[in-house]
Amino acid sequence: MSRLDSFIARMQAQRDCLNFLKPAVDRLNGPILEVGLGNGRTYDHLRDLFPGRDIYVFERQVAAHPDCIPPHDRLFLGEAHETLPRAVRTLGATAALIHTDLGTGDHAANMAMAGWLGPTLDALAGPGGYILANQSLEVPRWQRLPEPAGVPTDRYFLYRVS
Repeated sequence: MSRLDSFIARMQAQRDCLNFLKPAVDRLNGPILEVGLGNGRTYDHLRDLFPGRDIYVFERQVAAHPDCIPPHDRLFLGEAHETLPRAVRTLGATAALIHTDLGTGDHAANMAMAGWLGPTLDALAGPGGYILANQSLEVPRWQRLPEPAGVPTDRYFLYRVS
């Protein structure tokens, strides 16, 4: 599979998972967290899916399309290992949905990141909330959900907070 085909498949899986979670997230109170803004495509999709919802975004350095940059008061700017704990103090465990698409391209580095990322996201996740991640995250109170129809196994990881 070419890099372009792989990217398209990942974006389709991401979109399908978010669309699948929408009805369940609509029944929950709390903000939505986008961990990793990138060029803003997913943030833009989240705004379309959840109009009127507070969406907080975490990004090291904003390089998104100007139409896809969140308002200043909804942006946590800096390294995720610093901004996510700050958000825990600000927002608490209130998120209805957390989407994370962080990665380094280095498997060992991603595994190390997963070790602190899962517990930190757990401190932000509201009761009954959902997490959609591009990597496996081991958190005791999260239940892994099956992928929606058409999404390849382990392309994205869906969890529900118990």
